[in-house]
This record gives sequence, structure tokens and C-alpha cells, in this order.
Amino acid sequence: MPEKNNRIIAQNRKARFNYEIIDTMEAGIVLTGSEVKSLRMSKINITDTYASPNNGEIQIHNLYIDEYKNASNKAVSPKRIRTLLLHKREIKKIQGYIEQKGLTIVPLKIYFNDQGRAKLEIAVARGKKLYDKRETEKKRDWDRNKQRLLKKEG
Repeated sequence: MPEKNNRIIAQNRKARFNYEIIDTMEAGIVLTGSEVKSLRMSKINITDTYASPNNGEIQIHNLYIDEYKNASNKAVSPKRIRTLLLHKREIKKIQGYIEQKGLTIVPLKIYFNDQGRAKLEIAVARGKKLYDKRETEKKRDWDRNKQRLLKKEG
């Protein structure tokens, strides 16, 4: 979803290894001003983050945004639950996926779009089994070796 001129702040690289991605969407995040400042300085961690539906909204849990040191006295918890900004039809679509067994919502990356707004790319995903992860690793190794062989010959 993000284009070339979008600045990626954080990426969840383990998500594509641990989960089979079914569908991706772009969502906004409800943030305070000091959290946006921390995002601009890349003080964020999304590795153990997940989302869940709650009262007709999608909320993100365990999203760690470090406190901005020069903020006013109003302190915000770094791991507070944040609401995602989605259209009603997108929320219903996600809830339909979640009702299926074994599906979850994981963030893939956080970036600033062309207008300077923080966006979160989320994915509806199914957890991979250990043998699926091994198969992915074998395929990756074979692709690397294939590229090396082609580079030597060409």
C-alpha cells in the first residue's frame, strides 16, 4: 500500500514469517501530539502487537511508542490501547474474518503518508505451523542459491 515517497517508520518482519497473510488494509491511528513526535523520531516497537475488535471498533494492543522527552506534564502510557481509524465496511469485513477460526489481525508496518499522517498497514492472517515455517525457509534458501548460480553463469 505505501508508495515510494512514504517514509516507513517501523516494520514487523517476523509477521510474514510467522503468519500466512490473507488480506491487508491501511488504517489510521488515534494518537496524541507527543506520540506523533515520538513516531517522527522512530521511537516505536511493533513486534508483539496485535489488534482485536471491541464495541464496533478495532483496537491495537501492545503498540509501544516511547514517551517524548520534551512533552508537557501530561504523560501517556507507552503501551496504551489505541483505536484504529477504519470505515464501517472495513471493520465489518475484518470482523467477518476474525469470526473464522484461527485468524488474527497483525500490523505489518507503520509509515507517514504523503499528507504526513501516520498510517498502519494491518493484515488479517493465519498462524503458520512449524513445518510451514521450515518450508518457507527452504524456499528462501533455494531462491538465494539460484540467484548465485545465475550470477556466476551470466
